[in-house]
Amino acid sequence: MKSILVAAALVALASGAHPLPHEAAVRSTGRAAAGQSARPARSVPFNVGESLTYDVSWSSYVTAGTAVTTVKDRTASGGAPAYHIVAEGRTTALLQALYSLHYTMETWLDGATLLPQRASTSSEEGRRRRVRTATFDRPAKRAHYEIQTATNVKEDVVIAPDEQDALSAIYVLRTIALAPGASIAMPVTDDGTTYRVRFEGGAVERVRAPIGEMSARKIAATITDAHGQPVGRNVAIWIADNAQRWPVKLQAELLVGSFTLELREAR
Repeated sequence: MKSILVAAALVALASGAHPLPHEAAVRSTGRAAAGQSARPARSVPFNVGESLTYDVSWSSYVTAGTAVTTVKDRTASGGAPAYHIVAEGRTTALLQALYSLHYTMETWLDGATLLPQRASTSSEEGRRRRVRTATFDRPAKRAHYEIQTATNVKEDVVIAPDEQDALSAIYVLRTIALAPGASIAMPVTDDGTTYRVRFEGGAVERVRAPIGEMSARKIAATITDAHGQPVGRNVAIWIADNAQRWPVKLQAELLVGSFTLELREAR
């Protein structure tokens, strides 16, 4: 199930004809730096309170779990409003006996730069508990990680100026008009590892999902790890051709099986 959410975020970075912003974000301290004026927020197609619920299929399991993404709130941080976004995934009751997992991802997306200020992941896999928090220091081009398991570990990793975390990427995608045939490569950090993701825009198709049938643009994705090795096959995401630009469907073939996420409810 962790791979489901990670794959969903990675393939959702596609940005079509326009690259993501490269200007540096303010260091995430929860307040603006001294003397810094407020920065204007960008227009986005989502609002506080929005909740998207997905049915997750895994290999032969038609419904292996659910995933819910929610825009929790919008608070002032670093001289601009920051969106607090949460995604939760869990296995169904049928699979709990075989593999129990509850996985949560959070990001604080800077409303001016559309770059994450902070991100965290927490997982409960059986009896194992793990929390990993990253604070992005854009001027230093580094991410400060703290890992909480039985003990606490801290580490720093180098990041690209425009690096996204796995969850923020989904929401950034929804702010960009994607042209057919356009392609772009973007860096995405997940769990301290940077992935390179190349996306190619496709045609608008009619897509069926539990929420209903709607028009959505297909985005194909090629993902490589830090060693240039491919991650997954047949990875694609369909973005609704509506004002909200919902991610309607995602598919990916990974080492642990084939996954599909389909939008069931949007509130």
